[in-house]
Amino acid sequence: MKQQLSWFVLVGMAASLTHYLVVLGLVGCADWHPLRANVMAFLIAFGVSYTGHRHLTFKAQAISHRQTLPRFFAVALASFLLNQGLFAYLLLARPQLPYFVSLGIVLVVVAVVTFVSSRLWAFRQGGHA
Repeated sequence: MKQQLSWFVLVGMAASLTHYLVVLGLVGCADWHPLRANVMAFLIAFGVSYTGHRHLTFKAQAISHRQTLPRFFAVALASFLLNQGLFAYLLLARPQLPYFVSLGIVLVVVAVVTFVSSRLWAFRQGGHA
């Protein structure tokens, strides 16, 4: 479990950093709205997250992509919807917080939800729902 948590943190940090940098780049360089940039960042960071968690965190190579990919995408999509909802809430309810601080808070909260869901369902050995 300790090694699994370590890998989860490292892979999650890589995916979160990817997500964060894409948002910053799209908002700062392309003048995208932060919520729109957040959608694109999710899609890009998903590839980093799925690959890392499948191979390193949960070592689920023996389980087919047909099982793990849709399940992890469902987890990631639910986590993203939570991400987007919390991000929008913080942007509206706490406008004094810079968007990048709000995004950082949201990414930490969503990481916890993603780990639990991934461990208990998306990459679970045995494949039963």
